Amino acid sequence: MSRTDLVLLHPPSIYDFRERAALLGPLSDLIPSSPVFEMYPLGFLTLASYLEARGLRVRLVNLAVRMLAERRFAVRPFLARLKPKLFGIDLHWLPHAHGALEVAHLLKELHPEVPVVVGGLSASYYYRELIGYPQIDYVIRGDCAEEPLYRLLECIMDRRPVADVPNLVWRDTAGIRANEAAFIPDSLDYVDLRPDRLIKHVLRYRDRLSLTPYGGWWGSPVTAILTVKGCTHSCATCGGSREAAPRVVGRARPAYRSPESMMRNILDVARFSRGPIFLIGDIRQPGEAYAEELLRLLRENPLENELIFELFTPAGEEFLRELGRSVRNWTLEMSPESHDPALRGVHDPTAVYDNDELERTLAEALKAGCRRLDIFFMIGLSRQSYRSVMASVDYAGALLRRFDRRLSCFISPLGPFLDPGSRAFEEPESLGYRLFARSLEDHRQLLLRPTWAEMLNYETAWMSREELVRATYDAGERLTELKAEHGRLSPRQAAAVAERIARARELEKELQAYGRRKADPPEGLRAAARAFSVSTVCDKRELAWPREALNFRPLGIARALLSRSARSDSDHPRH
Repeated sequence: MSRTDLVLLHPPSIYDFRERAALLGPLSDLIPSSPVFEMYPLGFLTLASYLEARGLRVRLVNLAVRMLAERRFAVRPFLARLKPKLFGIDLHWLPHAHGALEVAHLLKELHPEVPVVVGGLSASYYYRELIGYPQIDYVIRGDCAEEPLYRLLECIMDRRPVADVPNLVWRDTAGIRANEAAFIPDSLDYVDLRPDRLIKHVLRYRDRLSLTPYGGWWGSPVTAILTVKGCTHSCATCGGSREAAPRVVGRARPAYRSPESMMRNILDVARFSRGPIFLIGDIRQPGEAYAEELLRLLRENPLENELIFELFTPAGEEFLRELGRSVRNWTLEMSPESHDPALRGVHDPTAVYDNDELERTLAEALKAGCRRLDIFFMIGLSRQSYRSVMASVDYAGALLRRFDRRLSCFISPLGPFLDPGSRAFEEPESLGYRLFARSLEDHRQLLLRPTWAEMLNYETAWMSREELVRATYDAGERLTELKAEHGRLSPRQAAAVAERIARARELEKELQAYGRRKADPPEGLRAAARAFSVSTVCDKRELAWPREALNFRPLGIARALLSRSARSDSDHPRH
């Protein structure tokens, strides 16, 4: 096996999900991954790019996908065969609190001499608690870990002290040491995604599955590019918001990827894939000049790929027309969260707008040539009652009736956790939230509960956990009926969703009954819980893009491997 300096492992949310009886319900209905949360963070790609450009060998292993795709996949023998100088595990999203710690524990059993480092937003927030677990040797704080990880690897390979590695948390005989979080770049241009390197990884390790971003990706790949770290908005439950970023990662202001860097990354993806490219973050956040420049570059570099844009607030007619002139195939996503502008304003005081403004944006986007418009509503907002949830569904029905079939609406619960560092987590009483978990260990224990209702780390003054669950199922049923009525779902699809919701309600009660008796559910019930935790309140296929005739470009892959990679592999040779 070729030399490997670093193995980056993405764990499943719950390590033993293949054996455990857990109804995770609709918690992943509106994201590409399953309830195993097998989608690894984009940081894995930039870490690999940054380190390999400096002469290091990095292997990415999506352990969650391997366990999900291969029922008989044996984790222990697979991990035992890996021989890096350092293991890295992401604890970016808090739902991985169980899986990350269990995988780290297993690595320590198999490789006691190899250190384990953990990073990500949740790791940054809980760094002091996390470094207290014996299976964790290092924690890297911050939302940009490339340079600290490079410096840490240098220290490990050269057997030097780590006292000067920025952002690093470690321990010695004197206790916990937290180095200054000094690496906080004010731009994201210092590193690229470099998809061509991932293709080389497939060839080097003969392991395509471990690089898969999430289950089903190879059939219809959506590639994401992060436009920003940090945010100008104040969403109450978001761990990356304007208030949360300074608390969690020490970022005082957003860092953006420049239009030129964005275009370079988009073109790199387009060389090997015809699949959609999702630009994460509203491109208007840095200002009008930024958006205009990016659209100019897109106009000068026409793409076959569909580009997916996010809007955090309504957009003007001129911006949408310019978007239509600059991009051949494009999708918009908006999350008004509620039909009620007052609730919307409580959730995000920086995004106060009425429904007339929202609907003008939708009308203008469709007029400008938007091929698809997805609108998302949320359950679990501050001041939101059951009646308010159902009113949002009624409003969604009005949108479906008014606009053509390019527009669709979705609704999902906020879960399983409020993000640490968010306003709702730090000041729950002021927003009417009641928390059931504060520490990392509290959240790890919640993930072991049998139903998603019992996993929620919150309820509100307006809805208990049980009412949040009831509102979710009722809203899903009603929205499914409206989608069938307005031609977004066939009668057969709608009936299938309704049947799944009914069965999920039954499973919720059955699993809770076993839990109260502290009895193990039979295998049939465990299998049913796993099966009904996908597409619970909607047909997840609604979010998928039609499969392209050819998703990947063999000639583009070959050119990428022979040109850009070949030129840059020796940019920063270490050995």
